[in-house]
Amino acid sequence: MGHEPGTMKFTQHTLDKIEKVAEESGYIIRYERGTFQSGYCILQEKKVVVLNKFMQTEGRINTLIDLLPQLNINFDALTLESQKLYTELMNLEQAK
Repeated sequence: MGHEPGTMKFTQHTLDKIEKVAEESGYIIRYERGTFQSGYCILQEKKVVVLNKFMQTEGRINTLIDLLPQLNINFDALTLESQKLYTELMNLEQAK
């Protein structure tokens, strides 16, 4: 199942897979209403990521991709699928 590099489907399935990368590194992702200027907030010491629950799926995906480099992702703790996704996402971020 190849897809063009740099293209990402903005679906709930993609969102779930990206959330899983963070969750496999011990992060909890929550969606809440709040006054986040940026649409998110990270509580590093608790490993909690809070996203604005009013964001659409595409916004949630883009925000999580932007956040990943700031999170303390334990690459070795990830499943193979998550490792591949994480590597792909990091390459996308560097290409920006």
